[in-house]
Amino acid sequence: MKSTVIMKNSARAMVKPYQKALTSYLKNGTASRLSSARTLGRRAVQIGVETLDMAMIHEEALLSHLEKVDTPSERTSLIKKARAFYAESILALEETHRSAKESNARLLRLNVLLRQRTRELDASNRKLSKEVARRKVVEKSLRESRQQTTQLLKESKIMQEQLRLLSRRVISVQEEEKKRISRDLHDVVAQMLNGINLRLAELKSGLKADAKGFSKKIHSTQRLVEKSVDVVHRFARELRPAVLDDLGLLAALQSLVKTYSKQTGIRVNLKVFAGVIDLGNDESTVLYRVAQEALTNVSRHASASQVSMSIRKHGESVRMIIKDNGRSFDVKKVLHAKRRKGLGLLGMRERVEMVGGTFVVESAPGKGTTIRMDIPIKRRVQGQRRR
Repeated sequence: MKSTVIMKNSARAMVKPYQKALTSYLKNGTASRLSSARTLGRRAVQIGVETLDMAMIHEEALLSHLEKVDTPSERTSLIKKARAFYAESILALEETHRSAKESNARLLRLNVLLRQRTRELDASNRKLSKEVARRKVVEKSLRESRQQTTQLLKESKIMQEQLRLLSRRVISVQEEEKKRISRDLHDVVAQMLNGINLRLAELKSGLKADAKGFSKKIHSTQRLVEKSVDVVHRFARELRPAVLDDLGLLAALQSLVKTYSKQTGIRVNLKVFAGVIDLGNDESTVLYRVAQEALTNVSRHASASQVSMSIRKHGESVRMIIKDNGRSFDVKKVLHAKRRKGLGLLGMRERVEMVGGTFVVESAPGKGTTIRMDIPIKRRVQGQRRR
């Protein structure tokens, strides 16, 4: 309502100036007088007078002049002349309206373009958000991959170091074993054979001189031969027990346990399922060597009085568990020790992994040590009977 009042006031302020200018133009009728119409039009634009308001002002001014004219021809001439004045006065308004329309049209086009650009920007923002999310996922994956790679590299370096140490220790142990066998052959077997040779020489020279002592010397010589055979057999068992090849794993373990208990005084409880006789040579050798090394470690380090050893079928694998009641130790420290007196745990683990198995050692105060290994079955194992 306030804007309407303002427009009416503005139009009312234009009435007298318009009437005066129109009167002057109608009396003189020169083109120069039209400049006053243009001036009024520009003023109307400035104060906000609309075209309709100018029409009403023109009509009111024209009526005052028509009242003074008597003939129709004069009236027509006056209206025609006044029309030119009116057309000139609203020229500025029309130009303003035209400019406004053009501006509005441009504004509409800009609005359409702006909405289009806004939609494109929204689509671009959504795409960018997805790309940012995807890159975050990729970066997270790369970080995790780098961490895993770093961890694998550390583990690889540890394993390489362990392998180097194991290789060196294997060579060292082989040399020590060769020295021991050479020394034992020289000091024991060779001396026994020399003793036998001396006895035979004595028998040859004293056959006629001492017929009564001949039988006694023969018996003594036989004892030396038996001892030599026993020593050779012991060397052979230590290198590779013949019973493992001839009678199989079960008989070899029973012999090992019997001899071990007799020598150490440590009681060993052995339980083996019957199907173990169908295991391949590689699997049997690994089981025997791990059992042999484990029992040796118990007698050397555990101060145990009892050992339980079991071999059973576990899914598609054979599981062997060796548990003692001796003192515990730090498994991780021993596995990663740079100096070792023997192959020990690392050697056992390497043997098991060579046939595709897994090797676990657990040791805790008051609970002794447990060795558990699983090796895959390459041949079909029948039966679940234990002995």
